Amino acid sequence: MRLDRIDLNLFVVFEAVYRERSVTRVAQELHLTQPAVSNALGRLRQAFADQLFVRTPQGMQPTPVADNVIGDVRRALLLLQDSIGVGAQFDPQSSEKVFRLAVNDLLLTLLLPVLHRRLLPEAPGVVLQAFYPGREAAVAELKAGDIDLLVDSPQINARELGQAPLACLPYVVAMRPGHPLASSPLTLDAYLGADHLHVSGRPRGRGHVDIALHALGRRRQVKVRLQHHAPAAALTADSDLLWTTTELAARNSGLHCVPPPFAVEPLALNLYYSRSAAEDPANRWLREHCLAAVAAGALQAA
Repeated sequence: MRLDRIDLNLFVVFEAVYRERSVTRVAQELHLTQPAVSNALGRLRQAFADQLFVRTPQGMQPTPVADNVIGDVRRALLLLQDSIGVGAQFDPQSSEKVFRLAVNDLLLTLLLPVLHRRLLPEAPGVVLQAFYPGREAAVAELKAGDIDLLVDSPQINARELGQAPLACLPYVVAMRPGHPLASSPLTLDAYLGADHLHVSGRPRGRGHVDIALHALGRRRQVKVRLQHHAPAAALTADSDLLWTTTELAARNSGLHCVPPPFAVEPLALNLYYSRSAAEDPANRWLREHCLAAVAAGALQAA
C-alpha cells in the first residue's frame, strides 16, 4: 500500500467502525451517508486486501488484520490531531464524550459515585460507562482504544500501557458476629481449619491471599468462589465462612473483622491507560479526576 495513493480520511472511518461496530452509527457520528461509509470500507478492503469487518448479528466484527492494525491507526490519528492542535481543544463544559472505564463491582460502588459528583459540575454532558470484562479482555480493549481507563492490580505488564498508583488496600478476615472464631484471637491453625469464601473476577486461579499462604507452605479450603462482593458479604453474614478481603470491601457490612493471622501484602491498585492516549487532553483530564477522587477518600475504609 502506497500512502500517497490513499485518502487518510479512510482511516478515520476505519477507527470509527472498529469502535462502534455499526455503519449506521458511524455515518451519524461522521455526518456521512451510509453509502459513503460503505464506499470507504470498500476502498480500505481493497487497500489492505482483507475484509477488515464482517457483518454479524452482533454488528461489524473486525478480522484479525483489523485487530492487528487498529492500535497503529489510532496512534497515527492522535499524532495528526496533536500536530494541528485539535487534541488540545477538549472542553469539559461542552463535551458530550463517552468515557469507558473497566473496574470491578467494588470500585463501581465506591469510586464511581465520587467520580460522578466531581465530574458533573465541570462536565455536565460527559457520559460514564463502567464495566469489568475480565483482566485479559480489559487489557486488550485498552490497547485497542475501546476503553479509556482500567483499574487493576500491578500484575499487568504491557509496554503499550502507562500506569499510575491508585491505592493500597489492607486485608482483614471478615466473619459473622457470633462466629465461633470471633470470641478469641484468630490463629493460623484456626484460620486454616475453617471454610473460606473467595471473591475474584476470574473463574479460577489463586488470589493474593492464597499466594501468601503458599509461600508459607499452607493452604486454605475455599468452599465458595464468587465474582462479586455484594453477595459475598451477605453469604458471610449468614454462614460460618471466613472471607479474607480488603478492609474497604468489608466496610459497612456489619461483619466482625480481624487482622489476618499471617503476613499478606495490601492489595495494590493501579490506574492503567494506553500510552497512545497519554497526552490526549480528555484522557488526561479523566485520569486526574480519578486520582483526585481517590485522594479525597473514595477508597478509604473509614
